[in-house]
Amino acid sequence: MTDGHPNQPGKGNGADAQNTPPPDSAARRNFTTQEYIDGIVSGDRTRLARAVTLIESNRPQDLDLAQELLQALLPKTGNSLRVGITGLPGAGKSSLIETLGLQLIAAGHQVAVMAVDPSSTVSGGSILGDKTRMERLAADPRAFIRPSPSGGILGGVARKTRETMLLFEAAGYDVILIETIGVGQNEVTVRSMVDFFLLVLVAGAGDELQGIKRGIFELADAVLINKADGDNMRAAEYARSEYERALSFLRPATEGWQTRAFAGSALTGEGIPEIWQVVLRFQEKTTASHAFQERRQRQERDWLHALIQERLTTMFHEHPRVQLLLPDLERAVIAGELTATTAARRLLEEFET
Repeated sequence: MTDGHPNQPGKGNGADAQNTPPPDSAARRNFTTQEYIDGIVSGDRTRLARAVTLIESNRPQDLDLAQELLQALLPKTGNSLRVGITGLPGAGKSSLIETLGLQLIAAGHQVAVMAVDPSSTVSGGSILGDKTRMERLAADPRAFIRPSPSGGILGGVARKTRETMLLFEAAGYDVILIETIGVGQNEVTVRSMVDFFLLVLVAGAGDELQGIKRGIFELADAVLINKADGDNMRAAEYARSEYERALSFLRPATEGWQTRAFAGSALTGEGIPEIWQVVLRFQEKTTASHAFQERRQRQERDWLHALIQERLTTMFHEHPRVQLLLPDLERAVIAGELTATTAARRLLEEFET
């Protein structure tokens, strides 16, 4: 792990304190930037939760304060190990996160857990169920579980997840686990913000797995065949060997690192410490080769350009002339009366004037 001395979190029930501040009026008042900073670096969980809510807000005044806060905390960030965890529904990702998280806490780490779920816009999606299933981890004051807010826009989710991650690092959480809900574009999003990417599978997925092999296997730094326990141990070991063979033919996701398959059980804990040792070996090897820091630098650069592109797209669609002309030009393109290139050129000319 990276060097550093994480702050000790405040006492209290972790499940209650993680996301919702006390209902008294003093807790709900607006904090100054310095009050946020002092609370976050001292391990005040309520202040941290309020800061995450500030990051999630779409109000312009909150956005300005959030960016001021992040800028001030930036020197205290970057000292965590960021691990992305993905896999098909039912693969046991939540159970794995709880088992791994509890083991890491027992070893002296502080663990923050986030979930990227752009599909849910009202209830918070599967993460609420995941928190229920991760009762022991959620109740531990050394862990902080937070869903990544959705707004129906993947870019919005990515921005808020990245910035929330910085808050957690400033608060002293030295391991950050980011879970993807389901399978889709969010895997690519999470890959773009983590150091290590773990793909969780189960034996016997069969044809259901075929649709994700090509894309997601190329993103993974390790594959874990979960539920390798009881009567399923033989099937899990067979699946592990088959995936191990297949991975040897794929280009590694990280230069200088060979992606391998492992078997373990989140239920019994068997094989989970070994997976963490794989993560640590990955960090050690890629740090020595400079691939670790180069990946982070590349992620920051790509993130800058993604934000610029996102803002320009928003400005384009908010332009009055574009809003006026776009419906007619869309109909003309659909009807075959106008090429898409010509329509786009007209719209961009209006936008530039």
